[in-house]
Amino acid sequence: MRERGDEAERVEQARIPLLRDQYEEGDIKRETWMETKKLWRIVGPAIFTRFSTFSIFVIAQAFAGHLGELELASISIVHNVIIGFNIGLLLGMASALETLCGQAFGAKKYDMLGVYMQRSWIVLFLFCTLLLPMYLFASPILKFLGQPEDIAELSGTIAVWTIPTHFAFAFYFPLSRFFQCQLKNRVVAISSGVALVVHIFVCWLFVYGLKLGVVGTMATVSVSWWLNVFILFAYATCGRCPLTWTGFSLEAFVKLWEFAKLSASSGIMLCLEYWYYRILIMMTGNLKDTKIAVDSLSICMSVNGLEMMVPLAFFAGTGVRVANELGAGNGRGARFAMIISVTESLIIGIILSVLVIFLHDQIGWIFSSSDTIIQAVNDLSILLALTILLNSIQPVLSGVAVGSGWQSFVAYVNLGCYYFVGLPLGFFMGWMFKSGVKGIWAGMILGGTGIQTLILIFIVTRCDWEKEAHKASVHVKKWSVSNSRN
Repeated sequence: MRERGDEAERVEQARIPLLRDQYEEGDIKRETWMETKKLWRIVGPAIFTRFSTFSIFVIAQAFAGHLGELELASISIVHNVIIGFNIGLLLGMASALETLCGQAFGAKKYDMLGVYMQRSWIVLFLFCTLLLPMYLFASPILKFLGQPEDIAELSGTIAVWTIPTHFAFAFYFPLSRFFQCQLKNRVVAISSGVALVVHIFVCWLFVYGLKLGVVGTMATVSVSWWLNVFILFAYATCGRCPLTWTGFSLEAFVKLWEFAKLSASSGIMLCLEYWYYRILIMMTGNLKDTKIAVDSLSICMSVNGLEMMVPLAFFAGTGVRVANELGAGNGRGARFAMIISVTESLIIGIILSVLVIFLHDQIGWIFSSSDTIIQAVNDLSILLALTILLNSIQPVLSGVAVGSGWQSFVAYVNLGCYYFVGLPLGFFMGWMFKSGVKGIWAGMILGGTGIQTLILIFIVTRCDWEKEAHKASVHVKKWSVSNSRN
């Protein structure tokens, strides 16, 4: 029986893409092609997955936008501020799995992936509970931050209906990282595609069939996200991942504090970045013509957020590839994976930036029928294109940080660049020069994203990758549950 089990394990390992396609060093064309294949096994499905999941919010926002300007502004605030703040933290915390699961997978400690995922469920669920006041007291919080009373009141009502979605994040993000780190990305892509199709139908039914209005649009978001969770959970636990899922285990409660600290540092690293442009929307709430400013900027942020699914897919792919190579003790391979990822993401970013410039007068009508809002979006198109270009580099470099386990250090970089340079510069350009939302956005791009990108480039070019590979092997042993597993 033991021999049969060993044979089954060898067969399963042979199916793992990481363990195939080995190449001889020195043939740069073949190395580039093989690394591109490995990268796009992650990036391709990840782009589709992120487009699908983000489109759930965009479609809900589009339905609300055609109900009226107040409805669009309110759901935009909830999406970009309340949900955006919490997604930034939870998504960042789940990225700890990209370090741990990625390196464990590279070191062939497959059974640890399921244990890590269960730990992440526990930690993220507890954090979701702690974050509930942001939803329950959304109206007074938004009023305190300067939002108009009518927008704050409706946003507070919508926020309560997003609580089920909030808890879905605690399970979905670890599940998606669990599959991603073992290169089973098609499963996540198919699941998100099914959820998106269901969302379109249910959204139409709730808004136009049952006449539930803007609250109905947010209720459909919860239905779609939980459907996604159930599909992935069923696939993971019903025998489709024999090496990486060995059942529920009490070992998930071991080293929870250490896991929570790593998750928190990962969360801070990413949420400081994720919150940055959400704060931009909050700052526009204090400008003249608030609804127009918030609506036009929210539309640009939705387009930027939709496009960000591409560099975020590269963020995920880079994190996994770098972690896999470091876990396998291959520092050179980790460096090469980084170079390929940055180059390919930059090429796509250039293409999309040029596309936004050419279609600058066509973007706004997707979300609104108001000529004023459409023109306001048109005026912001150049800044949108510049943001897209910078974001094609910076998230990929953050993926290198995740794969290498540098989250704590990069969190300080993000804090300094975004909040001690970018925000003050944006405030200065927006109010002192009276340039409004354009000045705020321009200052935040130049002072925050631009400087942070330059610092990350400096860090990765000075890195000793063989030394990082040695650190990764020590890291994997440290996080093993027991000596019997090593």
